[in-house]
Amino acid sequence: MKTLLVLVALLFSTTAFSQTSDVRQVEQLIQDSFDEIFSNYNAEKLTDFYTEDFILLEHGEVWDMSFIRNYLGKAKSNPNPPTRTNRFEYIKTIVEGDRAWIAYHNYATISRDGQVLRELYWLESATAIRTENGWRLDMLHSTRADKKE
Repeated sequence: MKTLLVLVALLFSTTAFSQTSDVRQVEQLIQDSFDEIFSNYNAEKLTDFYTEDFILLEHGEVWDMSFIRNYLGKAKSNPNPPTRTNRFEYIKTIVEGDRAWIAYHNYATISRDGQVLRELYWLESATAIRTENGWRLDMLHSTRADKKE
Protein backbone atom coordinates (compact mmCIF):
# COMPACT_ATOMS: atom_id res chain seq x y z
CA MET A 1 0.00 0.00 0.00
CA LYS A 2 2.84 2.40 0.84
CA THR A 3 4.41 1.68 -2.53
CA LEU A 4 1.16 2.54 -4.30
CA LEU A 5 0.86 5.81 -2.38
CA VAL A 6 4.46 6.72 -3.21
CA LEU A 7 3.87 5.98 -6.90
CA VAL A 8 0.68 8.08 -6.97
CA ALA A 9 2.46 10.97 -5.18
CA LEU A 10 5.39 10.70 -7.61
CA LEU A 11 3.02 10.72 -10.60
CA PHE A 12 1.23 13.86 -9.35
CA SER A 13 4.47 15.66 -8.52
CA THR A 14 5.97 14.79 -11.92
CA THR A 15 2.82 16.01 -13.69
CA ALA A 16 2.79 19.23 -11.64
CA PHE A 17 6.48 19.83 -12.36
CA SER A 18 5.94 19.22 -16.08
CA GLN A 19 2.97 21.61 -16.07
CA THR A 20 4.99 24.30 -14.28
CA SER A 21 7.89 23.83 -16.68
CA ASP A 22 5.58 24.15 -19.69
CA VAL A 23 4.02 27.32 -18.28
CA ARG A 24 7.48 28.85 -17.83
CA GLN A 25 8.47 27.82 -21.36
CA VAL A 26 5.35 29.40 -22.90
CA GLU A 27 5.85 32.62 -20.91
CA GLN A 28 9.51 32.69 -21.96
CA LEU A 29 8.40 32.12 -25.56
CA ILE A 30 6.41 35.36 -25.37
CA GLN A 31 9.36 37.33 -23.95
CA ASP A 32 11.93 35.90 -26.37
CA SER A 33 9.70 36.29 -29.43
CA PHE A 34 9.11 39.98 -28.78
CA ASP A 35 12.77 40.59 -27.98
CA GLU A 36 14.03 38.88 -31.15
CA ILE A 37 11.28 39.87 -33.57
CA PHE A 38 9.98 43.28 -32.53
CA SER A 39 13.07 44.63 -30.77
CA ASN A 40 15.85 43.13 -32.90
CA TYR A 41 13.81 42.97 -36.15
CA ASN A 42 15.17 39.47 -36.67
CA ALA A 43 13.04 37.89 -39.43
CA GLU A 44 15.38 34.88 -39.55
CA LYS A 45 14.08 33.90 -36.08
CA LEU A 46 10.38 33.91 -36.98
CA THR A 47 10.13 30.11 -37.23
CA ASP A 48 11.92 29.77 -33.87
CA PHE A 49 8.83 31.31 -32.28
CA TYR A 50 5.92 31.05 -34.75
CA THR A 51 4.27 28.30 -36.77
CA GLU A 52 4.26 28.82 -40.54
CA ASP A 53 0.51 29.57 -40.43
CA PHE A 54 0.85 32.03 -37.52
CA ILE A 55 -1.42 35.08 -37.50
CA LEU A 56 -1.30 38.20 -35.38
CA LEU A 57 -4.53 40.12 -34.90
CA GLU A 58 -3.07 43.58 -34.34
CA HIS A 59 -5.63 46.22 -33.40
CA GLY A 60 -8.02 45.43 -36.24
CA GLU A 61 -5.44 44.17 -38.76
CA VAL A 62 -4.44 40.63 -39.70
CA TRP A 63 -0.68 40.14 -39.85
CA ASP A 64 0.46 36.86 -41.40
CA MET A 65 4.08 35.73 -41.79
CA SER A 66 4.48 37.56 -45.11
CA PHE A 67 3.17 40.81 -43.62
CA ILE A 68 5.48 40.45 -40.59
CA ARG A 69 8.53 39.77 -42.78
CA ASN A 70 7.73 42.89 -44.82
CA TYR A 71 7.25 44.95 -41.62
CA LEU A 72 10.58 43.73 -40.22
CA GLY A 73 12.39 44.46 -43.49
CA LYS A 74 11.17 48.06 -43.45
CA ALA A 75 12.00 48.48 -39.76
CA LYS A 76 15.48 47.03 -40.22
CA SER A 77 16.24 49.46 -43.05
CA ASN A 78 15.96 52.44 -40.66
CA PRO A 79 19.54 53.76 -40.28
CA ASN A 80 18.86 54.94 -36.70
CA PRO A 81 16.17 52.67 -35.29
CA PRO A 82 14.83 53.26 -31.80
CA THR A 83 15.41 50.72 -29.05
CA ARG A 84 12.40 48.75 -27.85
CA THR A 85 12.44 47.23 -24.38
CA ASN A 86 9.67 44.72 -23.63
CA ARG A 87 8.14 43.85 -20.27
CA PHE A 88 5.30 41.44 -19.56
CA GLU A 89 2.90 40.78 -16.71
CA TYR A 90 1.29 37.39 -17.15
CA ILE A 91 -2.38 37.17 -16.21
CA LYS A 92 -3.03 33.50 -16.86
CA THR A 93 -1.26 30.65 -18.64
CA ILE A 94 -2.98 27.33 -19.25
CA VAL A 95 -1.29 24.28 -20.71
CA GLU A 96 -3.38 21.27 -21.69
CA GLY A 97 -1.34 18.59 -23.40
CA ASP A 98 0.29 20.04 -26.51
CA ARG A 99 -1.77 23.27 -26.51
CA ALA A 100 -1.30 26.40 -24.45
CA TRP A 101 -3.23 29.61 -23.96
CA ILE A 102 -1.81 32.74 -22.36
CA ALA A 103 -3.12 36.20 -21.44
CA TYR A 104 -0.79 39.04 -20.47
CA HIS A 105 -0.07 42.75 -20.30
CA ASN A 106 2.61 43.82 -22.81
CA TYR A 107 4.60 46.99 -22.11
CA ALA A 108 7.14 48.49 -24.51
CA THR A 109 9.45 51.41 -23.88
CA ILE A 110 10.71 53.02 -27.08
CA SER A 111 13.90 55.04 -26.70
CA ARG A 112 16.72 56.49 -28.75
CA ASP A 113 20.12 57.52 -27.44
CA GLY A 114 18.95 56.86 -23.87
CA GLN A 115 15.91 59.15 -24.15
CA VAL A 116 12.44 57.63 -23.81
CA LEU A 117 10.38 58.55 -26.86
CA ARG A 118 7.16 56.80 -25.81
CA GLU A 119 5.72 54.03 -23.71
CA LEU A 120 3.15 51.64 -25.13
CA TYR A 121 0.79 49.15 -23.53
CA TRP A 122 -1.26 46.30 -24.98
CA LEU A 123 -3.57 43.67 -23.54
CA GLU A 124 -2.82 40.44 -25.38
CA SER A 125 -3.58 36.76 -25.62
CA ALA A 126 -1.88 34.02 -27.57
CA THR A 127 -2.12 30.33 -28.31
CA ALA A 128 0.82 27.98 -28.74
CA ILE A 129 1.38 24.39 -29.75
CA ARG A 130 4.11 22.00 -28.75
CA THR A 131 6.06 20.93 -31.85
CA GLU A 132 9.00 18.57 -32.28
CA ASN A 133 11.16 21.73 -32.01
CA GLY A 134 9.50 23.04 -28.85
CA TRP A 135 6.66 25.50 -28.22
CA ARG A 136 5.59 27.76 -31.10
CA LEU A 137 2.96 30.50 -31.17
CA ASP A 138 0.22 29.96 -33.75
CA MET A 139 -1.96 32.98 -32.92
CA LEU A 140 -1.57 36.24 -31.06
CA HIS A 141 -4.29 38.82 -30.43
CA SER A 142 -3.17 42.32 -29.50
CA THR A 143 -5.30 45.24 -28.36
CA ARG A 144 -3.77 48.64 -27.66
CA ALA A 145 -4.86 49.88 -24.27
CA ASP A 146 -4.64 53.00 -22.19
CA LYS A 147 -1.57 53.04 -19.99
CA LYS A 148 -2.11 50.78 -17.01
CA GLU A 149 -1.53 52.58 -13.72
